Parts: sequence; structure tokens; C-alpha cells
Amino acid sequence: MTRAAAFHGLMGWFMASVHSDGDASLLAHRSFVAFWLARTCSGFGFQMLSIVVGWQIYALTHSAFYLGLIGLVQFLPSVTLALWAGHIADQRDRRRVVLIGQLVEWLAIGALAAATVAHLADVKIILGLIFIISVAKVMEAPSLQSMLPALVPPALLARATAASAVSSQAAMIMGPALGGLLYVFGAQVVYALTAVLYLISVVMVSRLRYEQAPPTRQPASLATLFAGVKFIRERPDVLGVISLDLFAVLLGGATALLPIYAHDILHTGPWGLGLLRAAPAVGALLVGFWLSRRSLEKNVGMVMFLSVAGFGVATLVFALSSNLWLSLIALFATGGFDMVSMVIRGALVQLDTPNEMLGRVNAVNSIFINTSNQLGEFESGMLAALLGTVPAAAIGGIGTLVVVGLWMRLFPSLRKRQRLEEPKPQTA
Repeated sequence: MTRAAAFHGLMGWFMASVHSDGDASLLAHRSFVAFWLARTCSGFGFQMLSIVVGWQIYALTHSAFYLGLIGLVQFLPSVTLALWAGHIADQRDRRRVVLIGQLVEWLAIGALAAATVAHLADVKIILGLIFIISVAKVMEAPSLQSMLPALVPPALLARATAASAVSSQAAMIMGPALGGLLYVFGAQVVYALTAVLYLISVVMVSRLRYEQAPPTRQPASLATLFAGVKFIRERPDVLGVISLDLFAVLLGGATALLPIYAHDILHTGPWGLGLLRAAPAVGALLVGFWLSRRSLEKNVGMVMFLSVAGFGVATLVFALSSNLWLSLIALFATGGFDMVSMVIRGALVQLDTPNEMLGRVNAVNSIFINTSNQLGEFESGMLAALLGTVPAAAIGGIGTLVVVGLWMRLFPSLRKRQRLEEPKPQTA
């Protein structure tokens, strides 16, 4: 199957999965379709951009140090600007914030293409433009994430979240491969196609019929910047799902050890490592397909906890496996279980958070997710250096199960929660 056929297959699946009769059709909500197309195009573009930038900088420098700088210029804005971005998302028109952010990214990508064609693209220029793209991406992210609840009814939010997650997983799987394939024609070709994808995303966002109540403007202060943290602390269910995600990802970071497993334990080559890296994304993609066509209607709290526990068990199976196919099945399962819990967590946070707080809450959530991903890889690496690879990965799986047990006791209302959208108490 060609990459174009795969993409057309993804689009065909989307049209089939969102279409049904009556109010249950995501396709009936045109603004959501435009939103999905925008996220899909920008997601594919960003994944292609990540590949071509790494290749180009390494071709110029042949230095691992400069490859590390790419991660640094993307990480710093995500930590330093996220709370401010959340504040802006709750104070300004979110669609306009997203449009400005994506226009800046489009212009920076166009500058990368022009500099490459003119043979002016050196390391400083590339890293500087990537920093600009990273800043724009961080500033738009809380606004983009906070728009979804206004595009579909609450009953469809979980399905909409799953459909959005599927496009992200598809971009992660196919985007790098497509970028690498096109790189043989020159970096400027990949940059040009990425710019086209971002332009389509800008057009789709501009077509959204997104109505946001005029927000109450407040000057930025420590109180407003950290209002999201305060809100999360005061809502047990929201605190429970966000902190569960933080610790589960922190302890379950076995993917950082995949090169060691591939070489020393499973005795396979680069092709095997590629399969191991792809397995969680494939599992998440297939489960996301299923979730986007079915609503989660009862026992959502227990389903979420069982999914995180399943993630821990699958991580433990992978840790102890010395067979490539069993390891692939275990990693496939980690991706599937993670997708179930991610959809429930994402929808629950969106539904339990008032619209005027969504930006700041999503900003705090994104900081936790980004930090736990990176610290999880660091934790796995340090444990592997101290105790060995297999014990380090096994401790991660066992730790995830321990966290699930503790969180079920610490957050009983979350454990007993039946529906994503809890009925609002009636006032006298």
C-alpha cells in the first residue's frame, strides 16, 4: 500500500466512522470536521518537519550535540510559556489565537524552504526558525485543545476526542516515513509540502463557526496564571485523572529502553527496533478507530483505572519477554490501553472544567504530560544503569499497578464515576 493510499484510507475511515443517523453523527457538525482536518494536516506537517530538520542539521554538522539542541529549543518554550498561553486562551478569542499561531508557523516553514533553496540554511538559522515555530505552537496549544467542547455536544465529546487522537497517531506513524521518503528530493521539497499542509490547516481553522462568549479580560498576574493549578486542586476528579496520567507515564517509560531490548535482549536489528517503536502507535490507532464509533456510557471511572492497570501489566510482560513477537504484542497492548484511558481522561477534564478555565487547565495538563514523558525516559535510563534493563522496565510496570491501586483508594468518587458528563445539581 502506498502512502497516498494509506492517507486516502484514513480519510475514508474518518468519513465512515463519523457518519451515522441523527444527533450521533460527528459529520453533522461541520465545524468539527474542519477542526479535524486542520489538526490532521498540521499534525502530518509537524511530523514531517521534525524528520527533515534532524536530517538537515546532522548533514550540516555530523554532531549529536546539535541534534540535542533541536530538542532543547522545543522543550524550553513548552515549560516557560505554557501557563501564559493558558491565560491567553481564557482571555482572548481562541480561534484567533490558533490562527495567529499557525500563520507564524507557516511563515517560519516558508522561510526554512526559502533559505534551503538559496543555500543560506545554516545551523543558527534553522534552530532560530524552529524556536519560533515552537513558541507559536506552545502559544496556540491550549486554545486549540479548549475549542473541541464547543464544536460537538457533550454526548459526542469522547468520540470526537478519539477521532482527534486517531489523526495524531496516524500522523506519528506515517508523517516521519513520508518526510523521510521525500527528503531524497531535497529538504526544500519537504518544507514546501509542510507549508502547504499548514496553509490548509489555516484555511480550515478560519472556516470554523466557533462562537465563544466574550471573556472577562483580566491582567496577567500570579493569581490568574496559576488559577488552573488552583482549580485542579479543588476538583478531586480532575486532580485524580491528571495526576494518574502523570505518574503512569512517569513510571511506564519503557520505550526509552527499546534500543537496548532490540540489541541485547531480543537480538534483532534496526528493522526490529522500528517494529517495536511502531507497535504502541498501531495499537493506539486501532483502538482509537473503535472508540470513535462507540460511546463510553457507563462505569467510565473503573474502565479508566482498568485500562491504566492493563497498561502496567502489558509493560511488565514486555519487560520480562525475550521473544520479539510477544514483545510486539505487549507494546501493541500498551498503546491500546493508553488510548482508552487517554480518551476518558481528556473528555472528563474538558467536561468538568468551565469554559472560562479550559485554557489554563489544559496548559497545566500539557506541562504535566510533557514533563512526565521526558522524566519518564530519564527515570527508566537511570534505573537501567543502576539495576539493569529488565528490572528497570519491570519496576515501571509494577509501579504503574501500585499507583492504580493507590489512586482508586485516594479518589473514590473517580472510581465510582458512571458517566463522563455528570448531571448538574439542580438549584432551588
